[in-house]
Amino acid sequence: MSTAILTGQPVPGSSIEADLRSLGFDVRTATDAADAETLLAAVPGDQRVAVVDTRFVGHRHALRLGLTDPRFPLAAVPGAVTAQPAGRQALTRALARENSANGGTVLAVDSLADRIVTALDADGGEVHRPELGSLVAAVPADPQARNEARQAVSAVDDEAVRLKSAVKARDGFFTTFCISPYSRYLARWCARRGLTPNQVTTASLITALIAAGCAATGTRGGYVAAGLLLLFSFVLDCTDGQLARYSLQYSTLGAWLDATFDRAKEYAYYAGLALGAARGGDDVWALALGAMVLQTCRHVVDFSFNEANVDSTAATANTSPTAALSGKLDSVGWTVWARRMIVLPIGERWAMIAVLTAATTPRITFYVLLVGCAFAATYTTAGRLLRSLTRKARRTDRAAQALADLADSGPTAGLLVRFLPGGARPTATLSAAAGAVLVTLGAWLWGPSWWVVLMAGAYVLLSAEAVARPLKGALDWLVPPVFRAAEYGTVLILAAKADVNGALPAAFGLVAAVAYHHYDTVYRIRGNAGAPPAWLVRAVGGQEGRTLLVAVLAAVLTARQFTVALTVLAVAVALVVLAESIRFWVAAHRAGAPSVHDEGEPA
Repeated sequence: MSTAILTGQPVPGSSIEADLRSLGFDVRTATDAADAETLLAAVPGDQRVAVVDTRFVGHRHALRLGLTDPRFPLAAVPGAVTAQPAGRQALTRALARENSANGGTVLAVDSLADRIVTALDADGGEVHRPELGSLVAAVPADPQARNEARQAVSAVDDEAVRLKSAVKARDGFFTTFCISPYSRYLARWCARRGLTPNQVTTASLITALIAAGCAATGTRGGYVAAGLLLLFSFVLDCTDGQLARYSLQYSTLGAWLDATFDRAKEYAYYAGLALGAARGGDDVWALALGAMVLQTCRHVVDFSFNEANVDSTAATANTSPTAALSGKLDSVGWTVWARRMIVLPIGERWAMIAVLTAATTPRITFYVLLVGCAFAATYTTAGRLLRSLTRKARRTDRAAQALADLADSGPTAGLLVRFLPGGARPTATLSAAAGAVLVTLGAWLWGPSWWVVLMAGAYVLLSAEAVARPLKGALDWLVPPVFRAAEYGTVLILAAKADVNGALPAAFGLVAAVAYHHYDTVYRIRGNAGAPPAWLVRAVGGQEGRTLLVAVLAAVLTARQFTVALTVLAVAVALVVLAESIRFWVAAHRAGAPSVHDEGEPA
């Protein structure tokens, strides 16, 4: 239960008390500032509390945005301020200071809530102020101003504003024009029936898994059904976020489920297509695994670049010529949508996959997907390379640590680092790239052999050299995606070279399990929760340890034994990382950790 404390002179006919109750607040009235302080102290410390001026005039949704968003410890709109348990001490101090300064009374023209916000700002408190746009939130000082404010409230339909704001501000063309115009109403329908975003997210996952099952039938009817279900799954995927924004039902667990299930749905669908093609006599497992590798590497490029530059210390961090050109292009309407479509975000990508599945074959679907994703990866990576080379920003220690965590270096690299010479070496990216070329080219040329083991050994040494010093170079954000490409690519090539049934599906499972671990690392860093525990990284070997292990297994085992080994390794990695990941996120949710919802680039 949340508590709202009304302060100030009562206004006949005001709906503020009813509005607060409709938002889930238990309303109490304070006669003066001293009484407000007493009522605040009586509210349990684990509950949200708000201080609201009785003269408040505004839209109910303005109050909802200012007083019920679970992501912010402190938040305010004109005439109202709220604190979650994490912000209660700051609110209590600010109210006590205002009470002491004014002898427990407040002049009729004053708003205690607004004065508390001023005090919080003076104390360095981070008070969130939501963007209200056309919504009204005011504390009129006289009857004329109150009448004008009420007229302004009547002139704006806050439900229409609420529906519009439920849609992500920046999204892809397909999502913006083909999904969101009606999915927002589906989100409202869900809200009015008490459904939660997590339930809709789960429904989206189940729908996508059914779609994958339909694709696995290998029949034309199954492919058509799979395409339709995949599109419906994406509608639900948009709906869960819109429901969260519409009803402000944000949570740590929900953010994790939304991000994780997106990857699970897409990669499970790839597997379904590969199984369906196999039923028809066409082996496309290599294409399915290649698509997963390419898409995962694309995401790691995005994550690494953003983490390397999110808190850059240079004032010129975003003033490179490339960034300036990007800004100019964003000022022209059609170029904005063209650039968003070029990167093949999740909406465009899933629509393309759905249509191709229904109309063509799995092989054609994967060919088009690989070409499209390769082009998108080239476009985005080239732009980021140019930005990195032309900007003069210095990487912070936090950014360097994030890149080191994303690199996923294991105990083998850690041991070798101790024996490497000290001193600054701006060669991290070159070392990582050289090692990646050696191990993947060796796998391609020699297949399962001791030559590949030798190349994998060289890769381990170069990987250690790459992470021996903090990753603060202009291009060091490339190290994690290069490591991903090396590890996943080696598994893919060696499985393909084994040339035995089951090797590529086993490799698909192993890469999927390891990719989950890498995505989980990203989501923890984004949520300011740090990297996975060191014991987990040691338990799964680190990226260089797994690459060496797969090379050794390929060299010493027969093709069928290698397939079994990949399967066992995939199951072992999946069990360990899933168990730790679920434990961590459930614990974070129960602890009330603030959620972090991504409103940035489409996935």
